[in-house]
Amino acid sequence: MQAGEGDGTETRTKSVLCMPIYNNENKVIGVAQMINKRNADYFSEQDRNIFEAFAIFSGLGIHNTQMYEMAEQLMAKQKVALEVLSYHATAQDHEVERLSKSTVPLAEEFKLYEFEFSDLDLTDDLTCLATIRMFIEFDLLVKFSIPYEVMCRWVLSVKKNYRPVTYHNWRHAFNVTQTMFTMMKVGAMQRHFNDLELLGLLVACLCHDLDHRGTNNAFQTKTTSPLATLYGTSTMEHHHFDHSVMILNSEGNNIFQALSSDDYRILIKVLEHAILSTDLALYFKKKGDFVSMVEGGERDFIDDSRRELLRGMMMTACDVSAISKPWKVQRQVAELVSSEFFEQGDLEKNVLHEQPIAMMDREKKDDLPKMQVGFIDAICIPVYKKFAEIQPNLQPLMNGVLTNRHNWQTLAEENERKKEGRSVMSDHGRRASSRSSGAETVCLRHSLPRTPTPCTTDSTDNLHSVTTYERQQGNWQPPPTESKDAEPKSVAAKCVIYSVDVSPYYYCALLELMCVVNGIYMLISEVH
Repeated sequence: MQAGEGDGTETRTKSVLCMPIYNNENKVIGVAQMINKRNADYFSEQDRNIFEAFAIFSGLGIHNTQMYEMAEQLMAKQKVALEVLSYHATAQDHEVERLSKSTVPLAEEFKLYEFEFSDLDLTDDLTCLATIRMFIEFDLLVKFSIPYEVMCRWVLSVKKNYRPVTYHNWRHAFNVTQTMFTMMKVGAMQRHFNDLELLGLLVACLCHDLDHRGTNNAFQTKTTSPLATLYGTSTMEHHHFDHSVMILNSEGNNIFQALSSDDYRILIKVLEHAILSTDLALYFKKKGDFVSMVEGGERDFIDDSRRELLRGMMMTACDVSAISKPWKVQRQVAELVSSEFFEQGDLEKNVLHEQPIAMMDREKKDDLPKMQVGFIDAICIPVYKKFAEIQPNLQPLMNGVLTNRHNWQTLAEENERKKEGRSVMSDHGRRASSRSSGAETVCLRHSLPRTPTPCTTDSTDNLHSVTTYERQQGNWQPPPTESKDAEPKSVAAKCVIYSVDVSPYYYCALLELMCVVNGIYMLISEVH
């Protein structure tokens, strides 16, 4: 029974139709009910089907309403997060004011027009001023109506958004930008591009590694990082591009604000393609097309697609340009790169419990010269060789690469000789230990004089006399001179012997040393 509608009467329930309301997870979120069908005593099967469809529709409506409310909340949270991020990612007003009031030195003072340029002697503030100078040299601030204060804030914000990792930091981005500047100005590549492309390439160079974490794309995939989930391919490069757009969209940082919609769209496309081109996986895909294009005689690059390919190859040439620097700079940069790689290798060992590849394995650091030669042959020489063919003014880049390759090759060969020497020494040392029981040894006692008595010899025969007591006392006499007909023996080593007072605790160690010396003598005897 149910109460009537205010008339004090009661209504008898004759029929009820009730349906659950489900959400997308098949959970009951409500109930729909109908009572007492009019003009009939009960609900039919058709009524039940219609009401079931109504319940499903109601479930969809309720679910969508809840999702919309959640989306509004998430959008609000995202907006707050972006505001906070923008505030902390953007340069502070006092920093902008200080930079904007600083005098920008001439390009010649920075040596920006030199392929051998190095930032090692520049402070961070000077690198910012040098960056602004490069844009001024192309007259880009005037051509695109970029307010000087906005330019200063943008440069500082970009610098701020580079993490303090070992190599892929602000300094690397700055050097890449300077190489692009030199290729355009000194290498005469500027004639192939319009002003929009010039602006896009300089911005791309400065932003191409934004927020780099010191690990590569493969590491992001192995660790299933959020970045790897967000981007399917070229993970870090897509992130660098999106981060650069985020900075441009931050208040007071949009150096593209005066562009028309069409120009803005073109520039963003140039920026995205240029940053993505720094992925070496894409370089290997496009290298063959670039080589064929250059060998086919292309020198004007009027076609848009060919000019796009040229821009991508220039980004690669600038990105690895440290390989063309003077040897002192190249050696230092190579150490930074390898250190960052080793840090990733350590993470792979300790966190992922995987064996890293050779270039990231700290235990194989002695193979750095050999790996550098391989890197030069596979990546650097092909691209720099073709650029030298396009424009002879770019030959200094190729010359620098070849010089450094020679230096790395020399170091690699030296390392190989050292490895072979250690291997042979270890082998003969073991053999000598087994035969040393009959060898003449000496018991060094406390009675030996404390004053060192040097005895120097270049004769390979004299190495054996190291084990004699007379040699320790400085009373050693050279062996009889060989006959003139005897084959002369080469000089193998130069020994300086000292008579010293030795503690008994070191006695066993010294005996082992004597065995090794005997092994050297036997090795020399076998060689001769």
